[in-house]
Amino acid sequence: MNMDTPQGGRQSEIYLDHAATSFPKPKSVVAEVTRAVAELASPGRGQSRRAMWAEAMVREARDRAARFFAVPEPSRLVFTKSATESLNMALKGFLKKGHRVLTSSMEHNAVARPLARLAEERAVEIIRVPCFADGSLNLDALRRALDPPPALAVFVHASNVNGALVATPKVLSLCREAGVPVVLDAAQTAGLLPISVVDHDLGMLACSGHKGLLGPSGIGVLYIRSDLQVEPLIEGGTGSHSEQWVQPREMPEAMESGTPNIPGIAGLQAGLECVSAMGLETLQRHELGLADDVAQRLQGIKGVQVYRPSVRGGNAVSFTVEGMAPHDVAAILAEAGIAVRAGLHCAPWAHETLGTYPTGTVRVSPGWCTTREDLDAFTEIVDAMLTRRRRRHLGRA
Repeated sequence: MNMDTPQGGRQSEIYLDHAATSFPKPKSVVAEVTRAVAELASPGRGQSRRAMWAEAMVREARDRAARFFAVPEPSRLVFTKSATESLNMALKGFLKKGHRVLTSSMEHNAVARPLARLAEERAVEIIRVPCFADGSLNLDALRRALDPPPALAVFVHASNVNGALVATPKVLSLCREAGVPVVLDAAQTAGLLPISVVDHDLGMLACSGHKGLLGPSGIGVLYIRSDLQVEPLIEGGTGSHSEQWVQPREMPEAMESGTPNIPGIAGLQAGLECVSAMGLETLQRHELGLADDVAQRLQGIKGVQVYRPSVRGGNAVSFTVEGMAPHDVAAILAEAGIAVRAGLHCAPWAHETLGTYPTGTVRVSPGWCTTREDLDAFTEIVDAMLTRRRRRHLGRA
Protein backbone atom coordinates (compact mmCIF):
# COMPACT_ATOMS: atom_id res chain seq x y z
CA MET A 1 0.00 0.00 0.00
CA ASN A 2 1.23 3.52 -0.78
CA MET A 3 -0.18 5.63 2.07
CA ASP A 4 2.54 7.44 4.02
CA THR A 5 3.53 6.01 7.40
CA PRO A 6 5.32 7.71 10.29
CA GLN A 7 9.08 7.89 9.87
CA GLY A 8 10.76 4.83 11.38
CA GLY A 9 7.46 3.10 12.07
CA ARG A 10 8.50 -0.12 10.31
CA GLN A 11 12.16 -0.34 11.22
CA SER A 12 12.08 -1.97 14.66
CA GLU A 13 9.90 -5.00 13.97
CA ILE A 14 7.61 -6.76 11.55
CA TYR A 15 4.14 -6.01 12.86
CA LEU A 16 1.59 -8.79 12.24
CA ASP A 17 -0.98 -7.99 14.93
CA HIS A 18 -3.41 -5.78 13.04
CA ALA A 19 -6.43 -7.67 14.41
CA ALA A 20 -5.49 -6.12 17.77
CA THR A 21 -4.73 -2.63 16.47
CA SER A 22 -3.39 -1.17 13.25
CA PHE A 23 0.24 -0.04 13.27
CA PRO A 24 1.84 2.16 12.20
CA LYS A 25 -0.79 4.86 11.80
CA PRO A 26 -0.77 6.98 8.66
CA LYS A 27 1.09 10.28 9.00
CA SER A 28 -2.13 12.23 8.53
CA VAL A 29 -3.75 10.46 11.49
CA VAL A 30 -0.81 11.29 13.76
CA ALA A 31 -0.89 14.89 12.51
CA GLU A 32 -4.61 15.35 13.16
CA VAL A 33 -4.39 13.85 16.66
CA THR A 34 -1.47 16.17 17.43
CA ARG A 35 -3.32 19.19 16.02
CA ALA A 36 -6.41 18.42 18.09
CA VAL A 37 -4.36 18.21 21.28
CA ALA A 38 -2.52 21.44 20.47
CA GLU A 39 -5.31 23.59 19.05
CA LEU A 40 -8.85 22.44 19.86
CA ALA A 41 -11.00 23.05 22.94
CA SER A 42 -14.22 21.39 24.17
CA PRO A 43 -17.07 21.45 21.60
CA GLY A 44 -20.58 22.61 22.41
CA ARG A 45 -19.43 24.15 25.66
CA GLY A 46 -18.28 27.63 24.73
CA GLN A 47 -18.22 30.41 22.17
CA SER A 48 -14.46 30.62 21.84
CA ARG A 49 -12.84 30.14 18.47
CA ARG A 50 -11.18 26.89 19.53
CA ALA A 51 -14.43 25.50 20.92
CA MET A 52 -16.20 26.35 17.66
CA TRP A 53 -13.42 24.69 15.66
CA ALA A 54 -13.79 21.57 17.77
CA GLU A 55 -17.57 21.55 17.30
CA ALA A 56 -17.18 21.86 13.53
CA MET A 57 -14.61 19.05 13.47
CA VAL A 58 -16.89 16.70 15.45
CA ARG A 59 -19.78 17.47 13.11
CA GLU A 60 -17.63 16.84 10.03
CA ALA A 61 -16.27 13.60 11.49
CA ARG A 62 -19.78 12.38 12.28
CA ASP A 63 -20.93 13.20 8.76
CA ARG A 64 -17.93 11.38 7.25
CA ALA A 65 -18.46 8.29 9.41
CA ALA A 66 -22.16 8.33 8.51
CA ARG A 67 -21.33 8.41 4.80
CA PHE A 68 -18.80 5.62 5.24
CA PHE A 69 -21.44 3.28 6.71
CA ALA A 70 -24.33 4.67 4.62
CA VAL A 71 -26.12 5.95 7.73
CA PRO A 72 -29.10 8.01 6.48
CA GLU A 73 -29.25 10.25 9.58
CA PRO A 74 -25.82 11.24 10.96
CA SER A 75 -27.41 12.02 14.33
CA ARG A 76 -28.01 8.27 14.77
CA LEU A 77 -24.24 7.69 14.83
CA VAL A 78 -22.68 8.01 18.28
CA PHE A 79 -19.01 8.36 19.21
CA THR A 80 -17.86 6.02 21.98
CA LYS A 81 -14.49 5.01 23.41
CA SER A 82 -14.36 1.53 21.80
CA ALA A 83 -16.27 -1.26 20.11
CA THR A 84 -16.61 -2.83 23.57
CA GLU A 85 -18.32 0.27 24.95
CA SER A 86 -20.53 0.44 21.85
CA LEU A 87 -21.66 -3.16 22.37
CA ASN A 88 -22.31 -2.59 26.07
CA MET A 89 -24.40 0.48 25.20
CA ALA A 90 -26.35 -1.45 22.58
CA LEU A 91 -27.08 -4.55 24.65
CA LYS A 92 -27.61 -2.97 28.06
CA GLY A 93 -29.57 -0.08 26.60
CA PHE A 94 -31.98 -2.22 24.59
CA LEU A 95 -32.56 -5.56 26.34
CA LYS A 96 -35.24 -5.62 29.03
CA LYS A 97 -36.15 -8.09 31.75
CA GLY A 98 -37.06 -11.49 30.32
CA HIS A 99 -35.99 -10.67 26.75
CA ARG A 100 -34.53 -13.41 24.57
CA VAL A 101 -31.33 -12.60 22.67
CA LEU A 102 -29.66 -14.56 19.90
CA THR A 103 -25.91 -14.79 19.44
CA SER A 104 -23.25 -17.18 18.10
CA SER A 105 -20.59 -19.45 19.55
CA MET A 106 -17.85 -17.33 17.92
CA GLU A 107 -18.41 -14.13 19.90
CA HIS A 108 -15.81 -11.97 21.61
CA ASN A 109 -16.04 -11.31 25.35
CA ALA A 110 -17.28 -7.83 24.43
CA VAL A 111 -20.56 -9.60 23.67
CA ALA A 112 -20.35 -12.64 25.96
CA ARG A 113 -19.71 -10.76 29.20
CA PRO A 114 -22.41 -8.08 28.86
CA LEU A 115 -24.88 -10.84 28.00
CA ALA A 116 -23.79 -12.82 31.07
CA ARG A 117 -24.43 -9.75 33.22
CA LEU A 118 -27.85 -9.23 31.64
CA ALA A 119 -28.75 -12.87 32.19
CA GLU A 120 -27.89 -12.47 35.87
CA GLU A 121 -29.48 -9.08 36.50
CA ARG A 122 -32.44 -9.00 34.07
CA ALA A 123 -33.12 -12.70 33.48
CA VAL A 124 -32.29 -12.22 29.79
CA GLU A 125 -32.31 -15.59 28.01
CA ILE A 126 -29.21 -16.14 25.86
CA ILE A 127 -29.66 -18.40 22.84
CA ARG A 128 -26.20 -19.27 21.56
CA VAL A 129 -26.42 -20.58 17.99
CA PRO A 130 -23.62 -23.09 17.36
CA CYS A 131 -21.01 -22.57 14.69
CA PHE A 132 -19.17 -25.30 12.83
CA ALA A 133 -15.52 -26.09 13.54
CA ASP A 134 -14.41 -23.62 10.85
CA GLY A 135 -16.32 -20.77 12.50
CA SER A 136 -19.27 -20.59 10.11
CA LEU A 137 -22.75 -20.31 11.61
CA ASN A 138 -25.10 -23.32 11.49
CA LEU A 139 -28.00 -21.93 9.45
CA ASP A 140 -30.39 -24.75 10.38
CA ALA A 141 -29.79 -24.03 14.05
CA LEU A 142 -30.30 -20.32 13.36
CA ARG A 143 -33.67 -20.96 11.70
CA ARG A 144 -34.81 -22.96 14.73
CA ALA A 145 -33.59 -20.27 17.12
CA LEU A 146 -35.56 -17.59 15.26
CA ASP A 147 -38.88 -19.35 15.98
CA PRO A 148 -40.29 -17.68 18.00
CA PRO A 149 -38.40 -14.49 17.18
CA PRO A 150 -36.16 -13.17 19.98
CA ALA A 151 -36.02 -9.48 20.90
CA LEU A 152 -32.55 -9.02 19.44
CA ALA A 153 -29.67 -10.77 17.69
CA VAL A 154 -26.01 -9.85 18.10
CA PHE A 155 -23.34 -11.32 15.85
CA VAL A 156 -19.67 -10.75 15.22
CA HIS A 157 -19.22 -9.86 11.56
CA ALA A 158 -15.90 -11.72 11.27
CA SER A 159 -14.03 -13.63 13.95
CA ASN A 160 -11.03 -12.03 15.61
CA VAL A 161 -9.57 -15.53 16.06
CA ASN A 162 -9.55 -17.10 12.59
CA GLY A 163 -11.17 -14.48 10.35
CA ALA A 164 -14.31 -16.53 9.66
CA LEU A 165 -17.22 -14.56 8.21
CA VAL A 166 -19.94 -15.28 10.77
CA ALA A 167 -22.65 -12.74 9.99
CA THR A 168 -23.00 -13.65 6.31
CA PRO A 169 -25.64 -12.00 4.10
CA LYS A 170 -27.77 -15.14 4.57
CA VAL A 171 -27.56 -14.86 8.37
CA LEU A 172 -28.64 -11.23 8.21
CA SER A 173 -31.47 -11.95 5.77
CA LEU A 174 -32.87 -14.75 7.96
CA CYS A 175 -32.97 -12.36 10.91
CA ARG A 176 -34.57 -9.67 8.78
CA GLU A 177 -37.27 -12.08 7.56
CA ALA A 178 -38.03 -12.99 11.17
CA GLY A 179 -38.30 -9.31 12.12
CA VAL A 180 -35.34 -9.50 14.53
CA PRO A 181 -33.08 -6.43 14.75
CA VAL A 182 -29.38 -7.27 14.48
CA VAL A 183 -26.47 -5.72 16.35
CA LEU A 184 -23.39 -6.20 14.16
CA ASP A 185 -19.97 -6.29 15.85
CA ALA A 186 -17.80 -4.92 13.06
CA ALA A 187 -14.61 -4.48 15.09
CA GLN A 188 -12.70 -6.72 12.66
CA THR A 189 -14.37 -5.66 9.41
CA ALA A 190 -14.88 -1.89 9.52
CA GLY A 191 -12.38 -0.52 7.03
CA LEU A 192 -11.99 -3.91 5.38
CA LEU A 193 -15.43 -5.00 4.13
CA PRO A 194 -18.11 -2.69 2.72
CA ILE A 195 -20.80 -2.15 5.37
CA SER A 196 -24.07 -0.34 4.67
CA VAL A 197 -26.49 -0.14 7.59
CA VAL A 198 -29.29 0.25 5.04
CA ASP A 199 -28.34 -2.59 2.69
CA HIS A 200 -27.61 -4.90 5.63
CA ASP A 201 -30.77 -3.63 7.40
CA LEU A 202 -28.89 -3.39 10.68
CA GLY A 203 -30.54 -2.48 13.94
CA MET A 204 -27.22 -1.35 15.38
CA LEU A 205 -23.59 -1.29 14.29
CA ALA A 206 -20.62 -1.27 16.67
CA CYS A 207 -16.98 -0.83 15.73
CA SER A 208 -13.69 0.52 16.95
CA GLY A 209 -11.68 3.23 15.25
CA HIS A 210 -8.17 1.93 15.87
CA LYS A 211 -8.17 -1.23 13.74
CA GLY A 212 -9.22 -1.23 10.09
CA LEU A 213 -10.26 2.42 10.22
CA LEU A 214 -6.63 3.33 11.04
CA GLY A 215 -7.54 5.80 13.78
CA PRO A 216 -6.10 6.07 17.30
CA SER A 217 -7.14 3.99 20.28
CA GLY A 218 -9.89 5.24 22.57
CA ILE A 219 -12.48 5.95 19.87
CA GLY A 220 -15.40 3.85 18.65
CA VAL A 221 -18.71 4.16 16.85
CA LEU A 222 -22.27 3.03 17.56
CA TYR A 223 -25.11 3.36 15.04
CA ILE A 224 -28.68 3.00 16.34
CA ARG A 225 -31.59 2.66 13.92
CA SER A 226 -34.28 5.29 14.44
CA ASP A 227 -37.05 2.81 15.33
CA LEU A 228 -35.08 1.25 18.21
CA GLN A 229 -35.36 2.58 21.75
CA VAL A 230 -31.97 2.38 23.46
CA GLU A 231 -31.43 3.83 26.92
CA PRO A 232 -28.13 5.63 27.62
CA LEU A 233 -25.44 3.76 29.51
CA ILE A 234 -24.27 6.95 31.26
CA GLU A 235 -25.88 10.34 31.79
CA GLY A 236 -24.51 13.80 32.45
CA GLY A 237 -23.37 16.93 30.69
CA THR A 238 -24.02 17.10 26.97
CA GLY A 239 -23.24 20.75 26.24
CA SER A 240 -26.91 21.28 25.38
CA HIS A 241 -30.28 21.37 27.20
CA SER A 242 -28.41 22.09 30.42
CA GLU A 243 -31.57 23.51 32.01
CA GLN A 244 -33.09 20.01 32.03
CA TRP A 245 -32.56 17.77 35.04
CA VAL A 246 -33.02 14.64 32.95
CA GLN A 247 -30.97 13.34 30.05
CA PRO A 248 -32.07 14.80 26.70
CA ARG A 249 -33.71 12.34 24.31
CA GLU A 250 -32.34 13.91 21.13
CA MET A 251 -29.62 12.01 19.31
CA PRO A 252 -26.68 11.96 19.49
CA GLU A 253 -26.69 13.95 22.77
CA ALA A 254 -28.78 11.27 24.50
CA MET A 255 -25.90 8.81 24.22
CA GLU A 256 -22.88 11.15 24.43
CA SER A 257 -22.45 12.49 27.97
CA GLY A 258 -19.21 14.08 29.09
CA THR A 259 -16.41 15.79 27.21
CA PRO A 260 -15.82 13.89 23.96
CA ASN A 261 -12.48 12.46 22.89
CA ILE A 262 -11.53 15.28 20.55
CA PRO A 263 -8.10 13.87 19.54
CA GLY A 264 -9.68 10.45 18.97
CA ILE A 265 -12.47 11.85 16.81
CA ALA A 266 -10.00 13.92 14.80
CA GLY A 267 -7.80 10.88 14.29
CA LEU A 268 -10.78 8.75 13.29
CA GLN A 269 -11.80 11.29 10.68
CA ALA A 270 -8.28 11.24 9.25
CA GLY A 271 -8.27 7.44 9.29
CA LEU A 272 -11.58 7.33 7.42
CA GLU A 273 -10.09 9.66 4.81
CA CYS A 274 -7.10 7.33 4.41
CA VAL A 275 -9.29 4.25 4.05
CA SER A 276 -11.49 6.01 1.49
CA ALA A 277 -8.43 7.18 -0.45
CA MET A 278 -6.94 3.67 -0.60
CA GLY A 279 -10.33 2.12 -1.34
CA LEU A 280 -12.11 -0.70 0.46
CA GLU A 281 -11.80 -3.03 -2.50
CA THR A 282 -8.02 -2.52 -2.58
CA LEU A 283 -7.67 -2.98 1.18
CA GLN A 284 -9.83 -6.09 1.14
CA ARG A 285 -7.90 -7.64 -1.72
CA HIS A 286 -4.58 -6.78 -0.06
CA GLU A 287 -5.28 -7.87 3.52
CA LEU A 288 -7.45 -10.92 2.89
CA GLY A 289 -5.10 -12.00 0.13
CA LEU A 290 -2.15 -11.83 2.52
CA ALA A 291 -4.14 -13.70 5.18
CA ASP A 292 -4.88 -16.52 2.74
CA ASP A 293 -1.26 -16.47 1.61
CA VAL A 294 0.19 -16.82 5.11
CA ALA A 295 -2.35 -19.54 5.96
CA GLN A 296 -1.29 -21.47 2.86
CA ARG A 297 2.39 -21.07 3.75
CA LEU A 298 1.85 -22.25 7.32
CA GLN A 299 -0.08 -25.29 6.12
CA GLY A 300 3.00 -26.32 4.17
CA ILE A 301 5.17 -26.47 7.30
CA LYS A 302 5.29 -29.85 9.00
CA GLY A 303 4.04 -29.69 12.59
CA VAL A 304 1.82 -26.62 12.08
CA GLN A 305 -1.97 -26.78 12.20
CA VAL A 306 -3.93 -23.89 10.70
CA TYR A 307 -7.56 -23.17 11.61
CA ARG A 308 -8.85 -21.85 8.30
CA PRO A 309 -12.40 -20.61 7.73
CA SER A 310 -14.52 -21.75 4.80
CA VAL A 311 -15.40 -18.10 4.08
CA ARG A 312 -12.92 -15.44 5.14
CA GLY A 313 -14.14 -12.04 6.28
CA GLY A 314 -11.26 -10.86 8.48
CA ASN A 315 -7.47 -10.78 8.40
CA ALA A 316 -6.88 -13.07 11.42
CA VAL A 317 -5.06 -16.38 10.86
CA SER A 318 -4.78 -18.81 13.79
CA PHE A 319 -2.34 -21.69 14.06
CA THR A 320 -0.73 -24.01 16.58
CA VAL A 321 2.65 -25.71 16.59
CA GLU A 322 2.86 -29.35 17.61
CA GLY A 323 4.40 -29.76 21.05
CA MET A 324 4.70 -26.02 21.76
CA ALA A 325 2.51 -23.66 23.78
CA PRO A 326 1.19 -20.70 21.74
CA HIS A 327 2.78 -18.18 24.10
CA ASP A 328 6.18 -19.86 23.65
CA VAL A 329 5.86 -19.61 19.88
CA ALA A 330 4.90 -15.93 20.15
CA ALA A 331 7.86 -15.28 22.47
CA ILE A 332 10.31 -16.81 19.97
CA LEU A 333 8.81 -14.71 17.18
CA ALA A 334 9.03 -11.59 19.37
CA GLU A 335 12.73 -12.25 19.96
CA ALA A 336 13.14 -12.37 16.19
CA GLY A 337 11.37 -9.02 15.84
CA ILE A 338 7.96 -10.25 14.73
CA ALA A 339 4.81 -9.15 16.58
CA VAL A 340 1.93 -11.64 16.74
CA ARG A 341 -0.66 -12.47 19.44
CA ALA A 342 -1.07 -15.74 21.38
CA GLY A 343 -3.69 -17.15 23.72
CA LEU A 344 -7.48 -16.96 23.75
CA HIS A 345 -7.75 -13.48 22.19
CA CYS A 346 -10.59 -12.52 24.59
CA ALA A 347 -12.79 -15.02 22.72
CA PRO A 348 -13.01 -18.31 24.68
CA TRP A 349 -16.29 -19.22 22.98
CA ALA A 350 -14.57 -19.06 19.60
CA HIS A 351 -11.71 -21.25 20.78
CA GLU A 352 -14.17 -23.80 22.16
CA THR A 353 -15.80 -23.84 18.72
CA LEU A 354 -12.48 -24.27 16.90
CA GLY A 355 -11.28 -26.92 19.36
CA THR A 356 -8.36 -24.83 20.65
CA TYR A 357 -9.58 -24.15 24.19
CA PRO A 358 -8.05 -23.69 26.78
CA THR A 359 -4.54 -23.09 25.40
CA GLY A 360 -5.61 -21.01 22.41
CA THR A 361 -3.61 -20.34 19.27
CA VAL A 362 -0.96 -18.11 17.77
CA ARG A 363 -2.67 -15.40 15.72
CA VAL A 364 -1.02 -13.60 12.84
CA SER A 365 -2.95 -10.78 11.19
CA PRO A 366 -1.55 -8.78 8.26
CA GLY A 367 -2.66 -5.22 7.70
CA TRP A 368 -2.72 -2.30 5.34
CA CYS A 369 1.07 -1.90 5.18
CA THR A 370 2.12 -5.58 5.41
CA THR A 371 4.26 -6.84 2.52
CA ARG A 372 5.02 -10.25 1.03
CA GLU A 373 8.55 -9.82 2.35
CA ASP A 374 7.11 -9.56 5.88
CA LEU A 375 5.40 -12.90 5.36
CA ASP A 376 8.61 -14.39 3.95
CA ALA A 377 10.47 -13.45 7.13
CA PHE A 378 7.67 -14.72 9.36
CA THR A 379 7.31 -18.13 7.71
CA GLU A 380 11.08 -18.59 7.50
CA ILE A 381 11.35 -18.15 11.26
CA VAL A 382 8.47 -20.55 11.97
CA ASP A 383 10.00 -23.12 9.62
CA ALA A 384 13.47 -22.69 11.16
CA MET A 385 12.02 -22.96 14.67
CA LEU A 386 10.43 -26.31 13.86
CA THR A 387 13.52 -27.55 12.02
CA ARG A 388 15.66 -26.85 15.10
CA ARG A 389 13.09 -28.55 17.30
CA ARG A 390 13.08 -31.70 15.12
CA ARG A 391 16.90 -31.82 15.13
CA ARG A 392 16.96 -31.62 18.92
CA HIS A 393 14.51 -34.50 19.16
CA LEU A 394 16.56 -36.55 16.70
CA GLY A 395 19.68 -35.83 18.72
CA ARG A 396 18.04 -37.28 21.81
CA ALA A 397 16.84 -40.40 19.98
